Amino acid sequence: MASQLVESHRAGSEVHKGNDICKKKTVELLEVLGLPKGLFPMDDIEEVGHNCESGFVWILQKNKKKHMFNKLNQTVFYDTEVTAFVEKGKMKKVTGVKVEEFSLVEVYVDESSADKVTIKTDTGLADTHDAVVFALGE
Repeated sequence: MASQLVESHRAGSEVHKGNDICKKKTVELLEVLGLPKGLFPMDDIEEVGHNCESGFVWILQKNKKKHMFNKLNQTVFYDTEVTAFVEKGKMKKVTGVKVEEFSLVEVYVDESSADKVTIKTDTGLADTHDAVVFALGE
């Protein structure tokens, strides 16, 4: 069941259902935004939506997902609902993604250095990594 936040952005959104098309559309959106295509290595995706007007994006998956980014030696937890507001090179107000005990709240690629990805947590901590760490299949 989608949250109230998702429902409030559903009108006028591009919505896709089914794991295969949702994975494809998620990767396509990340590519258009200039973000690493492997940021959301989720399984059993039921729905993906993007409201172009507000920049709101959501991914609904059947079960929570734990993924190890080996090059970072970091485990990331994806809830059944992941949301964010997106714009070129940036995701803000991210919900449903945790790194250890911290919630990830922002991801961005600096225009001057597209091969680097900066991740901010809800505590204000930020870390910059090579974009290749989040390549598809990592």
